[in-house]
Amino acid sequence: MKKAVFDHKANFSLIKYCFFFILLIASSRSFAQQTRGKVEVIKDPLVDTLIAKRLEMNNAVGVPTTFSSYGYRVQIFSGSNRKDAFNAQARLQDQYPELRTYIIYSEPNFKVRAGDFRTRLEAQKLMQELRSSFSSLFIISEKINLPKTESDND
Repeated sequence: MKKAVFDHKANFSLIKYCFFFILLIASSRSFAQQTRGKVEVIKDPLVDTLIAKRLEMNNAVGVPTTFSSYGYRVQIFSGSNRKDAFNAQARLQDQYPELRTYIIYSEPNFKVRAGDFRTRLEAQKLMQELRSSFSSLFIISEKINLPKTESDND
């Protein structure tokens, strides 16, 4: 009796080569599609007009521009009585008329804060000066209003 001959090894190697060839062609196709595209922006011309108008209004004379950044303030009063908060603010304004003060209401307390200091050292200096006048003083880190800088156009 004759033994049957199977060519399954030959077919398997043929399948490996075909699969490798297909992968090679597919990868070359995917690399070919990586060309750079062109983006076209379509916008209404009024957008440019509005931006120009806003810049013009911001640079107009007499319009206050406020800039803010994070800094420090000294809290001089915290309590639930509104009249006491305004009295504390008035006492501070008598001592330091050039210093900005802010009254903040966060239920149920009124808080009086003073100054717009960029560094903690400046706030500590004011706090030392106010120790004799106010009992509870704290340095608070929050968003402050930066002072206007004067530019000299020579």
